[in-house]
Amino acid sequence: MSSGTMSSVMSPYRYSSLLPGPDSIRLLRLGPPEDEAASIKCQLFNFTLDESDNRPPQYEALSYVWGDPEKTLHIFIDEHSFNVTENLHAALWHLRNRAIEWVWADAICINQQDQQERAHQVRYMAKIYGKANRVVVWLGGAADNSDRVFQEICERKEGLDSSENEIIQQAVLALLQRPWFRRIWVLQEVAAARHILIMCGLVGIEGYDFCAGLRSLQVFYKARPDLYSLIRSATYLIRQAKFRPTHGICWSDMSFLAIRPLGELLDMFHSHEATERHDKVYALLGMASDTLNAANLLPDYEVPWGEVFQRLVKFLLGEQVSVETWNHWEMAVIKSKGCILGRVSSVVPHSGWDDVHKVDIISTNASNYVENTREWTARLTLHTSANPIRQGDLICLLPGAPKPIIIRICEHHVVVIMIAATPPGSLRTESGHIGWAALLQSMKFSWHDFRLVWDWTKLLGKLHDREERETLVETNSGVPEHSTAVLEDHLAKATKIWSMALMLEDLEEYNEAEERFQEAIESCERAFGMECSHMPTSMNKHIQIAEEVVVQIAGLFDEKVMALLLERRGNDVMALLLERRGNDVEITESVVKAVIENWSSGKEIMTLLLERRGNDIQITERMVKAAVGKRSGKAVMMALIKWIREDVQSEVVGSSSLVDCTYLAGSLSCCVVLGSALPQYAKNQVRMVATPAFQL
Repeated sequence: MSSGTMSSVMSPYRYSSLLPGPDSIRLLRLGPPEDEAASIKCQLFNFTLDESDNRPPQYEALSYVWGDPEKTLHIFIDEHSFNVTENLHAALWHLRNRAIEWVWADAICINQQDQQERAHQVRYMAKIYGKANRVVVWLGGAADNSDRVFQEICERKEGLDSSENEIIQQAVLALLQRPWFRRIWVLQEVAAARHILIMCGLVGIEGYDFCAGLRSLQVFYKARPDLYSLIRSATYLIRQAKFRPTHGICWSDMSFLAIRPLGELLDMFHSHEATERHDKVYALLGMASDTLNAANLLPDYEVPWGEVFQRLVKFLLGEQVSVETWNHWEMAVIKSKGCILGRVSSVVPHSGWDDVHKVDIISTNASNYVENTREWTARLTLHTSANPIRQGDLICLLPGAPKPIIIRICEHHVVVIMIAATPPGSLRTESGHIGWAALLQSMKFSWHDFRLVWDWTKLLGKLHDREERETLVETNSGVPEHSTAVLEDHLAKATKIWSMALMLEDLEEYNEAEERFQEAIESCERAFGMECSHMPTSMNKHIQIAEEVVVQIAGLFDEKVMALLLERRGNDVMALLLERRGNDVEITESVVKAVIENWSSGKEIMTLLLERRGNDIQITERMVKAAVGKRSGKAVMMALIKWIREDVQSEVVGSSSLVDCTYLAGSLSCCVVLGSALPQYAKNQVRMVATPAFQL
């Protein structure tokens, strides 16, 4: 009976539950063929990977690419039909003909319709492949002279020199462009293996020998950096198979191989492909050396991708960063304070297949260091990243991040090139050498607001295309014109450009910094309706300035920028806003709080607000609490209290709304303790008791 006739009369296979316990798996038992054309008949059995009586027999774990889900063929499990992709069908057919009996293949051994089972089994993928007798890498059927490539690999392994010709080159390139080399899951599969067989059609070769022979053919593909990086990653892991222990390290309820920290793995492999975005993270967890118990990253396909990506960024950089993600993009916009430490002066190309290269760094902005470490240089040994590091890239530090990051300024965006750069052990200075930790302790950090784009798509090489990047990165694109959102859009753009200008100033690229400052000013002016040609004047007058816009302005500018504004415009942007649109601006508690948190220019902006709108400002407990622990808090609160104190006696008893305020010495030289919020600054309602530590 043909497979088509059998499938029409047999019911679909229905999964039974896995055995209880964390190590439960299913194995596929291939039945012997009646003949080569016979249908694939098999059975599914439950086993436990631990040392119980129900442990599995020796089995082969299959590493393969699913292929087109629309192109399927039937196999039969316990005499029930089961659809598999054409590529998996071909792999099973070849394994059966090699008399291989027990097989683990994810598309069959995991119930793909059960999300909870999928998530549970994914946690143990490293263990499943690590416990296998052998991992069989199925590259696909014979095609494009693939048999000739394997022949060349074998001959070169034995020291024979075949003629190098165009036919072999095309065959090698065709083999290396097969989708298996681009798939992210295969990395963990071969990383866990202790014994590997590479199969292509009827031909098979041991994994280590395949890598050695492939390396001897690199003259045919080394000129293709895209292929070279993919091949290097896979072959590096395959070659290590024979040196691996028989089991991985286990923490909690997931198996780990502990190869590298997760951040480094993501830097190396995030450009590999996955059917589901979640798998770009989950496929690497089993190789991570981090303790992930508290990271909230264990596989769960019911969590939206955007949330998974957000959790990932906060795990790598710290909870203090602000992260925006999208469910349909492999991209995150990260907002954080940051400090530029140095610039890449040269990149030494990697030699061999060790997956590392040398990067030379030179310090920037020497005024940030103490006298005996004014300048330094270092050579970093870094893993090869999916985004190649270039001369001119910047090494930066984010507060709370365990490792420095490497970024690149591109047009109006700053992109993350490497999220977890391994710092050097020591650095060379004018007076000798200094350790990395000692260098950080000697620094006077110059923190700026960073807005970073971590993009896993393949658009990094197109960053010169400004319109394309604006479409991807701008969070306010698509807002309706003639609305408050237009103002917020302009201001968001100004904030981004302003931050980049400050970074360029730190790099002593003053001409470009001035251009960015000017562009940011113009964007602010458009936000306030001064040069919005697309917005009718009558409409402009009636647009209410949203509190969020004013809050952003209040927290945006620093002292240097304000000086530039005064020089170029005769007034700063906050003054401009108050002059042109003053009646539309509500000075709320959130606005004043943002001024307090503007550590470089809060006092100046507060003075301006008091001069223009002092009667509208109320001091609240939330404002004062915001000042405690803030670098600018003391100066801003002093400006407020000086304004209040002009007509206040040292002790004034007012109405029932009287509040006692005691100012005590603290981390800011003044710590404010409030019983409740101060009322409006009306002079006859306040009694102040100032300690010697707080002198106005």
